Amino acid sequence: MLDIADELHRWARQGRPFAVATVVATSGSAPRQPGAALAVDSDGTAVGSVSGGCVEGAVYELCQEALRTGETFLERFGYSDEDAFAVGLTCGGVLDILITPVRREADAAAAVTAALAAAASEEAAALARVVRGPAHLLGRALLVRPDGSVTGTLGGPPELDRTAVHETRALLDAGRTATVEIGADGSRCGEPVLLLVESAVPAPRMIVFGAIDFAAALVRAGKFLGHHVTVCDARPVFATRARFPDADEIVVDWPHRYLETQDLDARTVLCVLTHDAKFDVPLLERALRLPVAYVGAMGSRRTHLDRLDRLRAVGLTELELNRLRSPIGLDLGARTPEETALSIAAEIVANRRGGTGAPLTGAHTPIHHDAPASLDRIGPASVA
Repeated sequence: MLDIADELHRWARQGRPFAVATVVATSGSAPRQPGAALAVDSDGTAVGSVSGGCVEGAVYELCQEALRTGETFLERFGYSDEDAFAVGLTCGGVLDILITPVRREADAAAAVTAALAAAASEEAAALARVVRGPAHLLGRALLVRPDGSVTGTLGGPPELDRTAVHETRALLDAGRTATVEIGADGSRCGEPVLLLVESAVPAPRMIVFGAIDFAAALVRAGKFLGHHVTVCDARPVFATRARFPDADEIVVDWPHRYLETQDLDARTVLCVLTHDAKFDVPLLERALRLPVAYVGAMGSRRTHLDRLDRLRAVGLTELELNRLRSPIGLDLGARTPEETALSIAAEIVANRRGGTGAPLTGAHTPIHHDAPASLDRIGPASVA
């Protein structure tokens, strides 16, 4: 739901009732991940998507039904010979979708509207909603912020909220969206409670070192992937807004010195395009010791081997050197800056998602590597 927070926050401020259909869990070749949402307001306006088009029509009607009845419910869409063409989910996947009406007077409204405001403002927060458990708790929600403050309640025993807050903060710290099952003992509800936790965190960072022509194309690719992109170069004549109009930030500084001032997390991507030992060796000496997601460096294979010798000479271990992706990017036969940016972006995605970079044609590997299981694979369903 937080993927369409900007529009839903506007609806909430205008007092417009709406219903949200949120992907809770998937299996098989499902087109969207948990947290993806489609919303419909009281005028019939729709935003977002839960299936890339496969079941949008049926989900739209369910949202309208939720607006009419005020009821929250869980719906499953799967493939079969009988319903393939009826709902259009012909990819062989299964989607479990929570449909929730959002009105000011609803029990979950305070938490949901606070979550939308936080996501629209790019503030870190995580929304936990009950997607399976006692019927009177279905759809109830609470919002957790990094400082531990909480908005809303799941409506069960105090132990349920305490456990939910603890689990939600852990996922928020990791910037993850996932389902969490709280056992009967932890929930004190007499049965397990399954939560969908959606984390809204600031965009992951991409820092591009080296204000070269290839960097401009990589900035555009990074923005396309949803990164907050910084370009850093020590040469003010090259690190300019005119050359990098799409960058969020342009920094004129020595790369290693700038890196030392930054508070980076495990989602950060570092792309070293300086292609000059006086810049990239001191930079990589520091970068390869940071807990970031990806460190890649441009250069020929000969340059790479020379760079490794230089990095060993300044004390990097083989384990640290093994983190370096160089020559940067996947083998696409790229030549132009745009093609090279595509190969780098593809490697970043493969690294994040656990992909191999191999062609899917003729392969027997999963298309989606990190899709959480459907609810019946998490545990027995208890939603009517």
